[in-house]
Amino acid sequence: MQIPAAFDYVRASTVDNALALLERHGPESRILAGGHSLLPMMKLRLARPEWLIDINDLFELDFVVHDTSGPDAGTLRIGALTRHTTLLESAQIEALFPIITDAEKVIADPIVRNRGTIGGSLCQADPAEDLSTVCEVLGAIAVIRGAGGQRLLSMDEFHRGPYETAVAHNEILCEVRLPVRSRTGSAYEKVERRVGDWAVAAAGASLTLAPDGTIEAAAIGLTAVGQTGTVTEAAAVLVGRQPTEALFVEAGRLASVACDPIADQRGPIDYKRHLADELTRRVLRRAFARAAASEGPNAPAPATQEG
Repeated sequence: MQIPAAFDYVRASTVDNALALLERHGPESRILAGGHSLLPMMKLRLARPEWLIDINDLFELDFVVHDTSGPDAGTLRIGALTRHTTLLESAQIEALFPIITDAEKVIADPIVRNRGTIGGSLCQADPAEDLSTVCEVLGAIAVIRGAGGQRLLSMDEFHRGPYETAVAHNEILCEVRLPVRSRTGSAYEKVERRVGDWAVAAAGASLTLAPDGTIEAAAIGLTAVGQTGTVTEAAAVLVGRQPTEALFVEAGRLASVACDPIADQRGPIDYKRHLADELTRRVLRRAFARAAASEGPNAPAPATQEG
């Protein structure tokens, strides 16, 4: 039986209370939300916190709000304690960011989705974590609070490497902000060995169309294939051009070249590069179709697959 090292436990009542507890107990304290990543590491004694600060009572961090006025107008705000199930079942999220719904459908299983949180997923910073890629593709902003006040970081600033983020030991990730754009579609697709497993490879994309039907903005992200951040080379080739299957094929090729997978029990390097290529094409097709559909009956026809 695997048993964690001894630790003390306390439940926080508010964000300010949680921050005070982090200051009091120092760098050997850890935040507990869903616990699906932290508790297994504790059982293996890869993590040995002296204090666990439970934030599950912080309902102020459990929300999904679309701001249409004020300083955050045009932003969807998601509290860090929002559960995967809430994200999956939200009609508002599916309408604005279908890539999130796509990803949530293939994250783990109902037990994990009922307890796991978006904040926990991002703070774990696992290279095979689906929501990290999704947030990178969507240009998310992380809102972090600490004793010194509030910080807003892009995902490039937030994620510093595998299992490492910019959140200090006395800070808490409080929310994620997503810019809402018109004429935009997004999609995510994942290959896994069995339902609920970590990805062999996955890809996400977001496309924004200009009024003339060309691609105004694009972002592509890969999961579990050694790519850090978005695939800028593959996205850049799309901007300013008419969406066609040939263009998506070229973007897939560039994504495959840019990634750096390793051979492991989930497959060899060539197979993972092939998946990066193919999945990039698929999500670009679906993202374009969704962006075009948002334009109504006069929208450009989706790109057709050749061959």
